[in-house]
Amino acid sequence: MAHINTLDPGASPLDYYGFELRRHREAAGLTQRQLGDIVNYTGSLVGQVETARKVPTPEFSERVDMALGTGGLLSRLVDLVLRSQLPAWFREVAELEARAIEICTFQTHVIHGLLQSASYVRSVLGVLDQVNLGDRTAVRLARQRIFEKGEPPVFWMVLGEAALYQEIGGREAMREQLAKLLSLEGDPRVNVQILPFAAGEHAGLQGPFTVFRFAGDPPIVYTESYSSGHPTANPDTVKDCSLRYDHLRAAALSIKDSAGLIRRVMEDRYGEQVA
Repeated sequence: MAHINTLDPGASPLDYYGFELRRHREAAGLTQRQLGDIVNYTGSLVGQVETARKVPTPEFSERVDMALGTGGLLSRLVDLVLRSQLPAWFREVAELEARAIEICTFQTHVIHGLLQSASYVRSVLGVLDQVNLGDRTAVRLARQRIFEKGEPPVFWMVLGEAALYQEIGGREAMREQLAKLLSLEGDPRVNVQILPFAAGEHAGLQGPFTVFRFAGDPPIVYTESYSSGHPTANPDTVKDCSLRYDHLRAAALSIKDSAGLIRRVMEDRYGEQVA
């Protein structure tokens, strides 16, 4: 008899997901290949997810839930699975993103992860590390599901103009990324303002930071360095960064003018005509 890999469902969220996927598939009397045919994935991928060697995506989870009649079990589990795959030092930040009612971020040269396109994510994460790049890309993109909640957070990003010119991933990836920013122009909950070169010295010269605000908890300021994050609820730090953010937002272009600049950069630098 062939050996069947046995998962410990208590070992991790990924193991628990794989255990439940196998349990429901077998209860339906389907092989991995048969289930894969139904949901338009390979049987091999189904097997990899069942044995916790592949991270499931929200789309995979939704299709399998429908095929197996699980009542949405896997779709409920997938967010926990994806969050557990984040670097340990970043998991607290993902929790802050999920709980916040308002997120205000200042970024100097890289677009914030919550607004990154798929190609841009792959390029950022792939620098010096190509291991499990597909899974790591899916995990980062899954953070953006906070905007699909019934009450999504209000998100503000003040972005240094240099980020529009830093060609991350090549011309096509940058066109895709800037188009993603423009697609948010009509969403009152997601606001992008460009801090132009002409602003000169500004309140964010010490570097990027993010302020998280919550319904019933004190605000938290988050800063980041290589492979480590630094959240703090220190009232003096929160007060200082909140003031700095107000000044950055005042120095930045309006939302409408920011969109106009993004369009011009797409056309002039990346050769894309935008209506």
